[in-house]
Amino acid sequence: MKKRKCHIYLFRHGGTVYNEDLIFTGWHNSSLTKQGRKKSEKVAKLLKNKRIDAAFHSHLPRSVDTLKIILKYHSECKQTIQDDRMIERHYGDLEQHHHKAIIKKFGLEKFNKWHRSYTGVPPHGESIKMVEKRVKSFIKFLLKKIRSEKINVAISAHGNSMRPFRRYFEHFTIKKMISLENPWDDYFDYVVEC
Repeated sequence: MKKRKCHIYLFRHGGTVYNEDLIFTGWHNSSLTKQGRKKSEKVAKLLKNKRIDAAFHSHLPRSVDTLKIILKYHSECKQTIQDDRMIERHYGDLEQHHHKAIIKKFGLEKFNKWHRSYTGVPPHGESIKMVEKRVKSFIKFLLKKIRSEKINVAISAHGNSMRPFRRYFEHFTIKKMISLENPWDDYFDYVVEC
């Protein structure tokens, strides 16, 4: 029996107030800005003619709200699933603090280690390595679901959960993954044999 091609449409939630103000958001909520909604609408229009059978979001409202914007064009989508393995990185004690304030208090070297190194763990938070572990668990589950149900899926993700997701599918090195800047107004399309 010939296998068909299924798709994973991965996109970042729309920009938020904290994103614009360079505040560590992590697991806290920050509302989509007007510009964030516009960019999510752009992604929605890019995906308008694609089939989406199931969609995933984290419990954070910015992920949920972005997905609602996308799915308004997809009445065929019958499954909307919350899965926090794709939630944003937990920045621990840094959350709700401006980047500048953290640099001033702890220095640039510590900031860079906590902000973008692979193994740097902010106080009471997660490293990107830790995020990658849970994202890989999600990917394993996702591929099994796609292949068994033969479906296309959309994922309303977060900047830091997208990094290991992209590393897995695009075969990036850790260094390349860490340097990624994920767009607010575009999506990634990964093809899976199903």
